Amino acid sequence: MEGPRSDVGRWGGSPWQPPTTPSPEPEPEPDRRSRSRRGGGRSFWARCCGCCSCGNRADDDWGPEPSGSRSRGSSSRGGRRPESRGSAVNAAGDGTIREGMLVVTGVDLLCSRSDQNRREHHTDEFEYDDLIVRRGQPFHLVLFLNREYESSDRIALELLIGNNPEVGKGTHVIIPVGKGGSDGWKAQVTKTSGHNLNLRVHTSPNAIIGKFQFTVRTRSEAGEFQLPFDPRNEIYILFNPWCPEDLVYVDHEDWRQEYVLNESGRIYYGTEAQIGERTWNYGQFDHGVLDACLYILDRRGMPYGGRGDPVSVCRVISAMVNSLDDNGVLIGNWTGDYSRGTNPSAWVGSVEILLSYLRTGYSVPYGQCWVFAGVTTTVLRCLGLATRTVTNFNSAHDTDTSLTMDIYFDENMKPLEHLNHDSVWNFHVWNDCWMKRPDLPSGFDGWQVVDATPQETSSGIFCCGPCSVESIKNGLVYMKYDTPFIFAEVNSDKVYWQRQDDGSFKIVYVEEKAIGTLIVTKAISSNMREDITHIYKHPEGSEAERKAVEKAAAHGSKPNVYATRDSAEDVAMQVEAQDAVMGQDLAVCVVLTNRGGSRRTVKLHLYLSVTYYTGVTGPTFKETKKEVALAPGASDSVTMPVTYKEYKPHLVDQGAMLLNVSGHVKESGQVLAKQHTFRLRTPDLSLTLLGAAVVGQECEVQIVFKNPLPITLTNVVFRLEGSGLQRPKVLNVGDIGGNETVTLRQTFVPVRPGPRQLIASLDSPQLSQVHGVIQVDVAPASGGGVFSDAGGDSRLEESIPMASRGGA
Repeated sequence: MEGPRSDVGRWGGSPWQPPTTPSPEPEPEPDRRSRSRRGGGRSFWARCCGCCSCGNRADDDWGPEPSGSRSRGSSSRGGRRPESRGSAVNAAGDGTIREGMLVVTGVDLLCSRSDQNRREHHTDEFEYDDLIVRRGQPFHLVLFLNREYESSDRIALELLIGNNPEVGKGTHVIIPVGKGGSDGWKAQVTKTSGHNLNLRVHTSPNAIIGKFQFTVRTRSEAGEFQLPFDPRNEIYILFNPWCPEDLVYVDHEDWRQEYVLNESGRIYYGTEAQIGERTWNYGQFDHGVLDACLYILDRRGMPYGGRGDPVSVCRVISAMVNSLDDNGVLIGNWTGDYSRGTNPSAWVGSVEILLSYLRTGYSVPYGQCWVFAGVTTTVLRCLGLATRTVTNFNSAHDTDTSLTMDIYFDENMKPLEHLNHDSVWNFHVWNDCWMKRPDLPSGFDGWQVVDATPQETSSGIFCCGPCSVESIKNGLVYMKYDTPFIFAEVNSDKVYWQRQDDGSFKIVYVEEKAIGTLIVTKAISSNMREDITHIYKHPEGSEAERKAVEKAAAHGSKPNVYATRDSAEDVAMQVEAQDAVMGQDLAVCVVLTNRGGSRRTVKLHLYLSVTYYTGVTGPTFKETKKEVALAPGASDSVTMPVTYKEYKPHLVDQGAMLLNVSGHVKESGQVLAKQHTFRLRTPDLSLTLLGAAVVGQECEVQIVFKNPLPITLTNVVFRLEGSGLQRPKVLNVGDIGGNETVTLRQTFVPVRPGPRQLIASLDSPQLSQVHGVIQVDVAPASGGGVFSDAGGDSRLEESIPMASRGGA
């Protein structure tokens, strides 16, 4: 994404740097009481309420600091008493309570997962006992007073966030009870009962998202009072896709259920002809994940005042999910050596990754595109944005901003790898998130691309998006953010250049349907695959699609590329590859068809190499040359058999191979060129539930795996994870012999009812990309409790001795 751009890389100059030894606690906040009073010396009540500007006022507007330190992760709370909220103090902070003063003795935020607030705000699945609300929507609370509330009493609620809260920046919110606040903030009395006061509090649809401190101030004839800060009264405020006034509003309930509330999903990989799928545990409601998501914003140093803007938040998240230039969540690794971390194919979800980052402060090794995208989905859904994980097959990586994929060959049509800097990924995974774009002209609201995989920099930072899908579809590459790069990923042409006798290069073939051939995501309310190619591009070959491509290319570094094309083509070529299985022999076939009325002779070259899914290839390990004679209207084929022994020494991640096919028609001079990628399929893990699943009761699952290879798998590791079922668990099982079958049994205790996904993976140096999943329908506890204790270690690890593995 290099090159001229209109976007500004925000906060690029002040990334958070980790300490030499990460501390589990952040630095203490400065004492707010030491700050000077705001508002030109006016008191708190003069600032929040014009009728309360007279009388004696204390010089201190802030009150005492919260009791207890604020850590990155808040612990679960059980059985607390609403009225236990610390010692009462007057506004002067000297602890004197005068007779007649209106004292708040306690607060009940009605924050239980089964309470009205959490249910109405769709936050009841969060494994937290805090109040978690969505902005732009009212919530309820109860104040416990030392006497009955009188009409002359004045009460104001306060919400504060950040180290230096200011009213003007939205980080210090004052809400007078019974009076309209600013920007949608207000509080109203709904019921008085003795010493209890019930309130309904309306939050702004533009509120900053994050964890706010909460306090209450009162004023009566006897004096002023402030409730001390208490970390148990902190309130999380999130984006609200249910609120029409929120920029992230989604007008479809089934979309909200899928793209905000669904805790698992499918991620697609492989090739267009051989699509693989894996289940991913997003786990956005698991305990600690919300704190990890907010910690990511803190680590970037994002100003609190900007955290109400979903465009800004998405841009920061796209930068922080990768570790480059900002010590973000995940370290990318495409080398094939994962000995110092976890093979990206071994992860089964986001929870272990995010909790590790929260706990240690260090970037987690390792990730590739689907891991970056899976974590990004977790973070954005957790914060309240409708988000989905999207796979683009045959995804281009344009390195020279030409908006075309340029492939160079020598005089004999053998690839010149040292010149082929552009690459076509077999697949690439990114995210769509839904929002309005007030920073763009009208017509660009809706789905926006966010890509956290570090490929190219954007204004000097490894981030990408948000970019309007509508601008991609129409080739409007001047729209922010990063539209040229994303357009090239889905809708550029593959241009084949052949070296001539004088050393120059000439275009010999343009493949117009080779990039962005299929764009998919998980369908709503099912595990089916949904084709969303049509929202990214007009139908291939249509006038609108060609216009979009040529409009975009005109803004690239080779604007005249389409002026030099040759077109005499009467021989067609197609590549076919059988469904190949890892460890078995395979064959690839090239079919030639003469569509003309004259005889044709084709000199054909086939070059086979292994390839990473990113399009980076290894050396050619097998090649075939053959001359084929074709009568008018006839077809013929050339087959290349490949044995396991031939490809085994060259295998890399994902078991993918690249067939380069080139040909020359003697009679017409037509040049044939095609690149075809296929993959070797790996086996699945078989999961079986042994007995019924009930909240709070131990349940057992059986995992069966058969080694498809004739060689021993060493240092085999299983991973097991499922939101509401099992915290991330790592099982070290040692070696598995060639073609051996192993059986494992593991127990878990469900903590939340309903349909859940339990996901497992296997990884070893010899074999990866092995997964399995089972749906677990969890019944509520027999005693009527809906939730169980979700505490415990964020990651469990154990070794499984050989004797307990079983076998067959």
